[in-house]
Amino acid sequence: MSSVPTHSLRLADDGGTLRVTFGGEWQIQAALPDPADAVRELDARRPTRVLMDAQALGAWDSGLLLYAGAMDRAATDKGIPVDYSALPPGLRRLLHLLASAPERKETTKDEVQTLLLERIGRVTLAAREKVHNSVEYLGLILIALGRFLRGRATYRGVDLLNAVQQAGLEALGVVGLINVLLGMILAFVGATQLQQFGATVYVADLVGIAMVRDMSALMTGIVMAGRSGASYAASIGTMQTNQEIDALTTLGISPIEYLVTPRIVALVLMMPLLTLYGDFIAMLGGAFVGVTLLDFTALGYYQQTVGAVKLEHLLGGLFKAVTYGFIVAATGTFQGIRAARSAAGVGNAATSAVVLGIVGIVAAAGVYAVLFFFVGW
Repeated sequence: MSSVPTHSLRLADDGGTLRVTFGGEWQIQAALPDPADAVRELDARRPTRVLMDAQALGAWDSGLLLYAGAMDRAATDKGIPVDYSALPPGLRRLLHLLASAPERKETTKDEVQTLLLERIGRVTLAAREKVHNSVEYLGLILIALGRFLRGRATYRGVDLLNAVQQAGLEALGVVGLINVLLGMILAFVGATQLQQFGATVYVADLVGIAMVRDMSALMTGIVMAGRSGASYAASIGTMQTNQEIDALTTLGISPIEYLVTPRIVALVLMMPLLTLYGDFIAMLGGAFVGVTLLDFTALGYYQQTVGAVKLEHLLGGLFKAVTYGFIVAATGTFQGIRAARSAAGVGNAATSAVVLGIVGIVAAAGVYAVLFFFVGW
């Protein structure tokens, strides 16, 4: 049988000094004194100094550290100096680490409520700051656009032309692909339902009205949010990282006029044109389905579409397209201007521009749906 490690502990008063002598083997598997006893001994004896002695100490482990640490912390809390120079070097280092570690406190119910209220307050203040920054930026954009319309804005004409090309001609491919597929999808969905009533002739009406009034502008706006919105945020965010925007401000040039205005103007001008292009392509997609699968003639599908689509449908869709273009451009440039000066900040700005741009477009589409319903347009 293995013998149980033995230990000894002696506490003696020596002229106000409490001498704590450890002896034998202090190992965790032995029946060691409770660390709480150390605190009670200090309260009972009230020494002016504590001296720990381990000259007769044998093997030891964390069991000794727990007891000595409890006494050391209790003495320190009461302002009693502790001398453990007679302890083994390893134990002294561990006691130093234990003394420097912060004491773990239990969180009370009141503290939990305080933390919750503090967190709510911080979130509220952060939201207030974001709203303030957004409104301020919108005001700066409107001022810059006013100066642009009066011919007093500071920008380069070549930048405006490049922005028009990027937001217009270079976007025709992806806009056309999305809209032709959407037109075909609407034709298939409409045919599936209208065939039950023998009214497949109204597939042309469904595709034409839906695309011209809402879907073409909506889908084009979403495509441009992922394409141009992210591009604006990344390019302006990179300029922010390279301190190019600070250089413009130092030269007395407004970054809003020089960088933001050309991009907003370009996208606001191109979005209605892209939407018209998307309307035409989507109707071609619907006509392809109607002619090949639904026994339409090309002329019959054309006449049905022309009879269904009204001018107010077209004007409503183009008005929405202008709004969506402004939302995408304003969101993308705002995220770029506010981007953190790092590579990660530029990536986060591009991601936020896409997400917020799409959310803004969908929210605006919902508002327009309600307004147009009550107006009867």
